[in-house]
Amino acid sequence: MRDPRSSRLARLQRGLGTFGTLVALAIVIGAGYYAYKHKELWMAADEPPSCKAALNSCVANCRKTNTEAPDVQACQERCARDAEACEQKRR
Repeated sequence: MRDPRSSRLARLQRGLGTFGTLVALAIVIGAGYYAYKHKELWMAADEPPSCKAALNSCVANCRKTNTEAPDVQACQERCARDAEACEQKRR
């Protein structure tokens, strides 16, 4: 008859198995996706974004947050004014 301790040890040494491998793979993929989407959290910004980059970000934010056309237009005009002020400040 087999020793109960050796069967328990063999079970522990068997590894993750198929389900465990899939769970570990899902965790790694989830962590990679989070790191990709939130890279600004772990990457230090060396310099502030350019005026054009700030304008593009502002306009994209306007499209995401506003649903009515007049609101979007007003937001984009505000972004354009901010971009002009940024250009003036950098000169």
